[in-house]
Amino acid sequence: MILGIGIDVVHVYRLKRWEKIPGLLQRFFHDDELRVALPKGEGGILSLAARFAAKEAFGKALGTGLHGFSLKEIAVMNDELGKPQLHLYGQAQESLEQLGGTRVFISLSHERDNALAMVVIEGD
Repeated sequence: MILGIGIDVVHVYRLKRWEKIPGLLQRFFHDDELRVALPKGEGGILSLAARFAAKEAFGKALGTGLHGFSLKEIAVMNDELGKPQLHLYGQAQESLEQLGGTRVFISLSHERDNALAMVVIEGD
């Protein structure tokens, strides 16, 4: 059963500005996300913009927004085939469990100026 759906769009320019502010990306992204994305340069910023959209879409799918957990407790990582997956830690994982969520589906897309994400939370 679907328990929640969220979608979000992020202007890539926003992340380009954040990249110039020391420590700001580290405030919003899990270390694993930064380790993979930052060496890619411009492509990495597109990737981070889509991942930020996914974090916001997750909060919308929960129905609570981003309250009660840190964005760093959500890591969007690709599996060996390139499929994005949400990895939840701490309070973010607890928020999913409180909703009764057992699976999270995610889709990402980005172009030069915009990145978007859709999240679907499923429960038993």
